[in-house]
Amino acid sequence: MDKQNSKYRWIVFVVVLFTYLLMASQRTAPGLITEQLMRDFHVTAATIGLLTSIQFFVYTSLQIPMGILADRYGPNFFLIIGATLTGIGTIIYSFGTHEFVLFFSRILTGIGDATIWVNMVLILAQWFYRKEFVRLIGLAGMTGSLGFLLATVPFSEWIDLLGWRAAFFSAGLLLCLCGIVLYFVLVKKPKTLFMDEQVAITAEGQREKPFVLVKRIFSHPQAWALFFCHFGVVGGYVGFISSWAVPYGTNMYDMTRSDASQLIMVGLIGALIGAPLTSWISSRLETIKRPYIAVHIIVLLGWCSFLLFNGHPSLILLMILFFIIGFGYGASALTFAAVRQSFPLNEAGVVSGFANTGGFLSAVLLPIIFGYLLDYFQSTTGNLGDGYYYGFFAPVLFSIIGLFGVLFFQEKH
Repeated sequence: MDKQNSKYRWIVFVVVLFTYLLMASQRTAPGLITEQLMRDFHVTAATIGLLTSIQFFVYTSLQIPMGILADRYGPNFFLIIGATLTGIGTIIYSFGTHEFVLFFSRILTGIGDATIWVNMVLILAQWFYRKEFVRLIGLAGMTGSLGFLLATVPFSEWIDLLGWRAAFFSAGLLLCLCGIVLYFVLVKKPKTLFMDEQVAITAEGQREKPFVLVKRIFSHPQAWALFFCHFGVVGGYVGFISSWAVPYGTNMYDMTRSDASQLIMVGLIGALIGAPLTSWISSRLETIKRPYIAVHIIVLLGWCSFLLFNGHPSLILLMILFFIIGFGYGASALTFAAVRQSFPLNEAGVVSGFANTGGFLSAVLLPIIFGYLLDYFQSTTGNLGDGYYYGFFAPVLFSIIGLFGVLFFQEKH
């Protein structure tokens, strides 16, 4: 039986995406307890920014190595290990008594998280035809946004009910269970249903030495265009909601943590709509570049609006802006549709990792920039509003870079 014609592929699809849902939630869930951690551990905003960035730094630095390993040895093993490591890291986070323990746990979580996207893209590419893949990559992107949505009001209520330690412990335990389920779904059961097709994929990936492949990808203008267009729409959104979005709502609009979480949820709704809608539009128009250019322009105008209103737009406009920025993040799934269009399958892992590096490099930079500026203006002028205002220059710059990236992308028809 052929994998791409079997009904079993939908079981793989559901289990892999459910794991992605939980792993994505743990990227941003710590942002719900930012101010509580500052009180409990007596740390500064800059330290919290670094704590947030360390996971994204690890995630970013491992994307290209993960792409190489997945191309050569197959994605199943790395996804199973990644889910388990993310669970263990989250459990350690729940027991943290010192900021060094928190840093270690987020590093471990970052290593696990680094496995999910590249390997998920390759697994879907193996189990589904190319035409199905273009549609399903939007659903995969939407699942990541659902994970962020899970880390807003639902997880905030879970924290209020159990306390933050028990809430994070339960999330980590569930992720460890996902690792076990993935083993049976991706490895054990397919051995009894299908011929081992992984050998052919692995052999294909071994035809070229890793250093030669990476050198060629790094010198490919198309790969850099995808790197920069992903840089422009991912990091500003992910980096902001994972660290400073909830404090921004509480400090600038006097919201409670729960109210700020509900505001952030508006952006996540935008991401939920953006991923499948832009994939559908691209499929209908049979072009990736034109809708992606429109998305980058809209996101750039959204971030510029924060500067136009001195970092404090009206509440209604704020909701609209978060929806727009979230929509742009959802549309970033088009980057990997472009990867599949532009590169052969045996190079898709490393190119996907390279492009994903761009998106999460900006997610590393943004919390650090915001944390530094907030500390600086609080110590010099005592005005957090100035810190947030100047902090918004970073995502504006990122969006400009992203727009240039998508403009230089050469589409193949």
